Amino acid sequence: MAAAARTVRAVIRGRVQGVGYRMWTEVEARSRGLAGWVRNRRDGCVEAIFAGDAAAVEEMLAACREGPPSAVVTAVEVTDTAEPVGPGFRVLPTA
Repeated sequence: MAAAARTVRAVIRGRVQGVGYRMWTEVEARSRGLAGWVRNRRDGCVEAIFAGDAAAVEEMLAACREGPPSAVVTAVEVTDTAEPVGPGFRVLPTA
């Protein structure tokens, strides 16, 4: 039986820019076999799409609530999405 797949958009708030959050997210997502992307937003948040095994997506969201050592995460807003995601995980330019 195939594992259930899930795709989510996450908006991470707090002190999440200038602390290596995007690079940390890329490493963490790839280590879980997830596809998607991460980018800074002009409003000071970090936004990401995670796609893959539902359990791995949940693990990634739990990790995002902590973030890298220098981050201070105050909120992670999650919405399920049907947005198509290509293979692999990448860092996108600020939007």
